[in-house]
Parts: sequence; structure tokens; C-alpha cells
Amino acid sequence: MGTMLKLTLLGVTLGFLGERIYQFTDKAGYFNKVQPIDLPNCHLVKGIEYGSEDIHVLPNGLAFISSGLKYPAVKSFAPDTPGEILLVDLNDDVLHPEPLQLREYADASSFNPHGLSVHIDETDGTVYLFVVNHPLPEFKSFIEIFKFDEKQKTLLYLKTVEHPLMHSVNDIVAVGPESLYATNDHSFESSSMKLAERAIGFKLTNVVYYSPGDVREVASGIHNANGIAISNDKK
Repeated sequence: MGTMLKLTLLGVTLGFLGERIYQFTDKAGYFNKVQPIDLPNCHLVKGIEYGSEDIHVLPNGLAFISSGLKYPAVKSFAPDTPGEILLVDLNDDVLHPEPLQLREYADASSFNPHGLSVHIDETDGTVYLFVVNHPLPEFKSFIEIFKFDEKQKTLLYLKTVEHPLMHSVNDIVAVGPESLYATNDHSFESSSMKLAERAIGFKLTNVVYYSPGDVREVASGIHNANGIAISNDKK
């Protein structure tokens, strides 16, 4: 291969990578300056500063918050703080998050919650909490299903859901007591390839539907599929 051709290919490759890196840093807001804004009706809620990833608010004003999320090879500012689900009553003038006890859950020490969702049984009002869990150190993806006891302030463990199609779950939306939609935010397993996938902008992630008798991909060709939600009319 001639020298000129090699230099041309090198220039094209560097140009492509440079453009991808610029797009990634621009979308991430790397060069933006954050301006402080005074919001008189907003207050710092203490106790949720470390790894609080998701929130779901019930019709009565109670809110579940997933807290303590940690990633492998990423520094945690609270390495000894366990992963937990916090309950906050948004009806209170001063918000006090309190951890919910996980009843009959085998290994709370490895609990590493990410996205979460709620399904409310329309017949009896039972609240089912679905939690994306990445137990350390493997950081694999599981969905833990709990039943919420409002009086006792506990979460009763019911079952764990896992499937090869749900390999890098970020968020979920529950549509039944054992049914859900899940987003996979990466296609590759290695940390270096995950970074390249996000930086280059590959559209390789997807959305998966899961129920005990039916698991399938329902959307694909997405770059970094992340949060997912459902409207009140279930659409």
C-alpha cells in the first residue's frame, strides 16, 4: 500500500473519530458552564446524594427512590453505603427519606439498584415494585420484584427475573404483576467497548418486552436506550 494511500486512510480515520468524540462531548455538556439558578421552592433532600438513579411516585404522594448505585472500576463517593430503596412522603413539608427493609431477600449486601417501576393491581390495590439490580462485583442485570407494605414500610421479595435478552438493563416500566418493558443501554459487555459504543454513537441498543411466557425485542436501532415510561392511558 502506497504512502499516500496510508496517509489518506489515517486522515479519514482520525477525522471520523474526532467528529464522533466532539459529538459525544457536546451532547454530554462537557464544554458547557453550569449557571447557578435560585429556585425558592426547591430544597436539598439529604440522604439521597449518592447513586440515586430513579424515582417513582405513587398516586398518594409516596415516592420510591433507588439509591446507592455503584459501577465497577468507577470511584464511588460512598463505597460503604449499601444499595437501598428509599421511601419519601412528598406530602410532608420537610422531606425525610427512609430506607425500606427488604424482607426475605437473600443478599441485601450486594443489592445495587438502578431503574425502577411500579405496578398497582387494580382489583385490590397491591403495589408491586420492580427494581433493576446489578449485584456487585459481576454487575449483571436482574429484575427484582417486591410487594410493598405501606403500614410496615417494608418490601417483601417475591421473585427475580433474568433473561439473555435483558443483558444490560438500565430502566424498566411494569405493565403487569410479572410483565415489563426493559431498555438495554449497551450492546457490548466489556467496559472499553461500552465506552466506544457510546462515544462513536453506534445505534445498537434496544427495548425488550418480558412476561413469563413471552420475551421478545420490540424496538431496536437505538443509541444508548435509557429511560422508559408509560402514560396514564397505558400507551
